[in-house]
Amino acid sequence: MATIPLTKRGAEKLKEELHRLKSVERHAVIQAIAEARAQGDLSENAEYEAAKDKQGFIEGRILEIESKMAAAQIIDPAMLDAGGRVVFGATVELEEESSGDSVTYQIVGDDEADLKQGLISVSSPIARAMIGKEAGDVAEFQAPGGTRRYEIVEVRYL
Repeated sequence: MATIPLTKRGAEKLKEELHRLKSVERHAVIQAIAEARAQGDLSENAEYEAAKDKQGFIEGRILEIESKMAAAQIIDPAMLDAGGRVVFGATVELEEESSGDSVTYQIVGDDEADLKQGLISVSSPIARAMIGKEAGDVAEFQAPGGTRRYEIVEVRYL
């Protein structure tokens, strides 16, 4: 089984979601199924079908999170010493060559990615282009709008 990289923050978020699913959501859907069963005929009971569908989703998500946590390699970016190179967990300040716009991204696991918060997936084209580079290097990658070039201004391990 391949390992799944996660930051400490990402692992905590998954643990919280797993706890919520097991302790709150699972019990709520069981109650909804019981209430729908009490209404009688299940063959035409939309509430029963909806509750069963939701139960399937919840149980599937619980299994998915447990599987990811079992295969997780939890990385604390603050403990990294990659000699200034861009690695998983690093926070990278970039400057787009064509416009001069500055952006800052942290490279995180797929489940943690949220572009609005500056968190990009390690499997994204821009992250793959930056891995292994250091300040002063240029990361070039294919975006939907064409080739993009960013100069790496600074690499931090927060």
